[in-house]
Amino acid sequence: MRIAIAHNNNDETLQVVARLKSLLATKSDVVFDAKYPDVVITVGGDGTLINAFHRYESQISSIRFIGIHTGHLGFYTDWRSVDVDKMVDALFLREPESAKYPLLEVELVTEAGDTKHYLALNESAVKRISHTLEANIYIDNQLFENFRGDGLCISTPTGSTGYNKSLGGAVIHPQLKALQMAEIASINNRVFRTLSSPIVIAPEQWITIVPKADHFVMTIDGSQINVRNAKKINYRISNKVIRFDRFGHTYFWTRVQNAFIGDKDDDF
Repeated sequence: MRIAIAHNNNDETLQVVARLKSLLATKSDVVFDAKYPDVVITVGGDGTLINAFHRYESQISSIRFIGIHTGHLGFYTDWRSVDVDKMVDALFLREPESAKYPLLEVELVTEAGDTKHYLALNESAVKRISHTLEANIYIDNQLFENFRGDGLCISTPTGSTGYNKSLGGAVIHPQLKALQMAEIASINNRVFRTLSSPIVIAPEQWITIVPKADHFVMTIDGSQINVRNAKKINYRISNKVIRFDRFGHTYFWTRVQNAFIGDKDDDF
């Protein structure tokens, strides 16, 4: 088994990484391989895991991820730092079984006809910094609305708990391969009229944004890309997925409850 470890540099994280490497070194069939791993173990938080995803996205179909959190429980980091021994035992005592989460495919087409492709684990947003963004929004190549406002956020089901939620979007279970678009401070008047509500579309559908500005900012999981002379941006659920080892995977609604509500008082 080829294993890579990705981590931040917090003191607690470095202690966990040292313990993890020591445990893995006792396994005869483990090879540390940062280039072509079978399993990527991240130690830190959701940000650490997202960074690791983008590092290995070209190999995403052949990699499983395991997240160890050294802070608050995240949406991608299942294991606590005190459970490293248990995690290593489970990794080698059980047959691999993965939980699969949808990814967002982003296709940027320029006026010159060039095409660039991106993958996002959480979301992609389109914004202008000093002016409002005006754009035509298409669903399946049919004009849906003319938007004007601060921007738009298109998210995956797992990304629905992040930026999307802060914009008033719905939280969607990751087993639903749905795409969600939320508006960022839209302007609604007699000239510009939007649905003024998040929309969720089916897996086989896609969203196209045709901006009416020659430059704007596009983000992919928070990383900023300055875009000029874009003709359109297509968003759809990717055929690719991210896989997490299921043996320690936390129930999705438990993650949501822990993150946003707190401890439950009553059980059925």
